[in-house]
Amino acid sequence: MKVRELLELLDETIGYLRIALVTNQQRIFESPFTSYEFAQRAVEIQEDLKDLEKLRAELEKLNPESDVEEHYSKEEVERLLKMLELLRKSESHVY
Repeated sequence: MKVRELLELLDETIGYLRIALVTNQQRIFESPFTSYEFAQRAVEIQEDLKDLEKLRAELEKLNPESDVEEHYSKEEVERLLKMLELLRKSESHVY
């Protein structure tokens, strides 16, 4: 996988998490019974976003046409791809 392709996946996931963050932040005010859960989820999403943006900054420094495996181990790349997929499929903005 090329660095450029990974950056595209990362951008997609970051965009998705930003939507989820805003949605959860808005839902904090819906009910006093559920506000804590939405606030907690918003904090978790913010932490995930911070980590992904930090990774994106690292990847931007690399040649976009180089292979990711040149810079990271195959296992790390596989774990990252799995995590990105899980974050995109979490649908945290739906609940």
